[in-house]
Amino acid sequence: MKTALIAAALAFGMAAHAQAAETYTLMPSHTYPSFETDHWDGLSVWRGKFTKTSGNVVLDRKNRTGTLEVTIETASVDVGHAAMNAVLKSARILDAEKFPAIVYRGSAIRFDGDRPAEVIGELTLNGVTKPLNLRIDTFKCMQSHIYKREVCGVNALASFNRADFGVNVNLDLGFRPDIKLAIQAEGLIKTD
Repeated sequence: MKTALIAAALAFGMAAHAQAAETYTLMPSHTYPSFETDHWDGLSVWRGKFTKTSGNVVLDRKNRTGTLEVTIETASVDVGHAAMNAVLKSARILDAEKFPAIVYRGSAIRFDGDRPAEVIGELTLNGVTKPLNLRIDTFKCMQSHIYKREVCGVNALASFNRADFGVNVNLDLGFRPDIKLAIQAEGLIKTD
């Protein structure tokens, strides 16, 4: 009986969350935007990630929408190669000194039934802002046994042309401009 009451209370709590917009704080230790980029026109694919992020998601499940704001520390780029990390942070590519943050702002979240399916938004990179939508590949919320509150996780995908953001280095040598993003993120519901 006690177990049934606890389960009912948890179900009620989750149903209550579904009735109003809730804010989730992204967990920096569980949020890593990663990317793939071409090296020498198909010679290899370089993969890297950004290790310092912060942000919030507002999720309105009742009205099936939401917003998102994420700030990525440009200097936290890591491709597993110290010399290449330095090149990426330099004025030649990401110019981390002049543009210390990459920002993504999602103005709406499109749902497919009860599940978020796409974030409609824009990316600001190297001082240039362009539309960029994120396709939500997986999405799950659960009651965290560690944090004793709801946590939601997502895997989101996108791609863009780096030249659109002024990152033109080595394009004249045949490097492909396409960047693929894969963003894993987890957020904890804010409590008062």
